[in-house]
Amino acid sequence: MSTNLRPVPSAPESQISPELLLRMHELMVKARALEERLIHMYKQGDGYFWIGGPGEEAFNVPLGMLVQKGRGPQFDYCHFHYRNSGTWLAMGGDPIDSLRQMKNTVTDPFSGGRNFVGHYSRREWNVVPVSSPIEVQHSMAPGTALAQKRAGGRGITIVTGGDAGTAEGDFSTCLIWSSRPANLLPVLMIVTNNKWGISTAYQGQHGEKRISERGKAFGIESKTIDGNDPETSYREIAQAMEYVRSERKPFLLEAMVSRLYGHSSASGANRMTDEADCLVGFERKLEERGLRSRKEMDDLRARFTAQLQEAHKKVRDEPQPDGKTIHDNIFADRDLVREN
Repeated sequence: MSTNLRPVPSAPESQISPELLLRMHELMVKARALEERLIHMYKQGDGYFWIGGPGEEAFNVPLGMLVQKGRGPQFDYCHFHYRNSGTWLAMGGDPIDSLRQMKNTVTDPFSGGRNFVGHYSRREWNVVPVSSPIEVQHSMAPGTALAQKRAGGRGITIVTGGDAGTAEGDFSTCLIWSSRPANLLPVLMIVTNNKWGISTAYQGQHGEKRISERGKAFGIESKTIDGNDPETSYREIAQAMEYVRSERKPFLLEAMVSRLYGHSSASGANRMTDEADCLVGFERKLEERGLRSRKEMDDLRARFTAQLQEAHKKVRDEPQPDGKTIHDNIFADRDLVREN
């Protein structure tokens, strides 16, 4: 499923090693268990709001595994949105920190208990703070990409968002500013298309057949892939990243994914039965190939579920921020600014 300006071969159907497949599966299970624990926390009153990415693990986990993390323009800059929990875990994030942000504890390393769940950030990994207003990350992405172009090297800017957010002007801003022939920028634009914008269906809102087609007008290489297949996702993300790293040009990648628990807690956060479950499909393949038995997969799920339940108990007793600190961290620390 591709819409390219010139022939760009699909990612090679090379065999992904069994070790990598099993690692992907482990991270997908952990990401699913984390999201389900966060939903439990919300429903038990240990959080005010939930939004996340259950159903997107087959794409988000490979993305996190392929990010070149580090600090500064030689590494990848990540402008994520609030459905990238699987990406954060695959990069090495600690799931207990997600629970802390859900509970709004002072121990939350991302915002000190001041922000919604799923709003990740980490300076050491170039993970730019997630913003609640949709798609503003697409206006920020050309800035880090410009810094990377000036610095040289192979670092790229990765920006993710949903299909509904592509109606925002920020998305068009990124298309325009990353594709100007006089100043092309190394931006990998990713749209995870779950075919819904809150309660509004995709079909009545998009004149184009595929969002990736919108890259054509700007001369941007683009492709639509099956984001519910982790093997396809891994190969296609790797190829798209290599294109951006080597050509220093933008690429628009649309991944078709599922939305297993609705939009957010605003719509109940209840399990949807009419959506394809990428984890179920992947586990079927692993079992058919003899890489992991059903019992092993069930034991893995039970282990992560138990670990997160214990972490939830710990977080429940951690303090919430004092009202006197509400104005802390609004502006960057002057010493930190000088350091950078």
